[in-house]
Amino acid sequence: MFEESSLYSFDIILMDILMPVLDGLSATRMIRALPRKDAKSVPIIVMTASSFDEDRRNAKDAGMNDFISKPVKGDDLIQMIGQYI
Repeated sequence: MFEESSLYSFDIILMDILMPVLDGLSATRMIRALPRKDAKSVPIIVMTASSFDEDRRNAKDAGMNDFISKPVKGDDLIQMIGQYI
């Protein structure tokens, strides 16, 4: 969706790690590698049930900006999004 969208039409991306076709780490790497002005700057927040230190490092290394553990609390998510937009 991001790749086919207009420039700067996404304010933020909420990314799950475990997805059926392409995992969130790979999807994030692909977004960051796109030849678009907004590909490097759009905030990407990972939402996952895995919250080990290694998972956080892998998310950061893939290009994700932040990390929120499932189950996600609405107030926590709103606060985190507010930091980026």
